[in-house]
Amino acid sequence: MSKESVVDLLTKGGSDKQFRIKYDNALTMEKFIDLAIADGYDFTADELKAVLRENGDSFESNGNPPKKNIWI
Repeated sequence: MSKESVVDLLTKGGSDKQFRIKYDNALTMEKFIDLAIADGYDFTADELKAVLRENGDSFESNGNPPKKNIWI
């Protein structure tokens, strides 16, 4: 479990539209983390929150279809 794993996921989402869409549709943090674990990323909700806080980002989704403004 690590912040590095969070950053790796956010970076991949920034460059891979299909990957990002899957995660943008995860409306809860629990679902988001479940998807991440299934894709081989290993981090906790606290680690995700810490990285988002450090980057000045929020987990909330905007628009329709939903989009998160967390991608690096």
